Amino acid sequence: MIEILTSGVALGVHVPGLLLADRLREQGGSAHVSVLERLMPEQTLVTTARSKQAFHRDFRVALAGQKLARDASIATDARAVDDLLREWRARRVSRFVVFSGFWLPIVERYVAEAGVVPVDVCHVDSVQSPSFDKAGPTTLEVEHVWLADADGGRVPCSIPVTREEPLAWSDRDHRLLVHGGGWGMGTYRERAPELLAAGFALDVVAYEDRDLAGTEGVRYFMIDPDWHPWLGDGYPPFAEVVAGQPPAFVQRTGHHGSFDLARRALATVSKPGGGTLLDSLWSATPTVLLEPFGPHEQHNAELWRQLGFGIAFEHWAEKGLAVEVLAELHEALLAARPLIPDYSKALL
Repeated sequence: MIEILTSGVALGVHVPGLLLADRLREQGGSAHVSVLERLMPEQTLVTTARSKQAFHRDFRVALAGQKLARDASIATDARAVDDLLREWRARRVSRFVVFSGFWLPIVERYVAEAGVVPVDVCHVDSVQSPSFDKAGPTTLEVEHVWLADADGGRVPCSIPVTREEPLAWSDRDHRLLVHGGGWGMGTYRERAPELLAAGFALDVVAYEDRDLAGTEGVRYFMIDPDWHPWLGDGYPPFAEVVAGQPPAFVQRTGHHGSFDLARRALATVSKPGGGTLLDSLWSATPTVLLEPFGPHEQHNAELWRQLGFGIAFEHWAEKGLAVEVLAELHEALLAARPLIPDYSKALL
């Protein structure tokens, strides 16, 4: 049994863990996903949900909050941790894949009691992300797995979002996917007027009802605002939001719903989170890079530009927001994708 350890506060960490579990099961493997926040008291989760809303509404608050964040593992309930350790022993966990550094102290306890178990630390970002920095050093012997590598200037391996081939460029809509990651953060909403004026239709992932402006040329989509990864298994319930109609949220199987929009788009306009890079690679959809959420995302952006997979919004604007620029980036992604090893295959 492979135990995959994610955190629900960042869908860019949680969704890759779900994808890895699905890719393993498709090959006959056995995998289970645990979410850190399920070990936390209710009041802590209420505070987390409030922070998400504040971070969405003001990106400056989000950037400040990231600097002040503490080690989330100290907020876990001791009894819940003990129960989980018993579950792991009962499931006979044979390997851990850790997507959030805050899990490492708990894995240390399990290894101390159960004996040596292989531990992979899977980095979705191209440098070590804040959860590993704040968790501090570990006594575990771990294997570092990089889905993007800023220092090496490459993508060493990846987790397929889908086994389907990317949609042909000629079959795509003249449309851009515009979003701010799982928490709806960043400057993506401010870019919509300029993109519409350039003649693009937009798919905008809204975070709350107040984001729904009803602008002509814009389709709005949303993750169910009442859903959180610690409340249930599966991908985020996702739906198009149409004025006057209740959203019909659907939990996609196999991969997350927003990826279907990325596959059909000419580009994704977003901050450079690790999950966004993963979607970009497997859809062969270029990323128009907005202001990053912290230094780790800045490294992500630099890597994607270096590899020819993305372009900063300002540089694209200097080129007249030309579709031809996006087509070149698409071709680079299309050529690179088949050469990148599948991490899920290495685990079996």
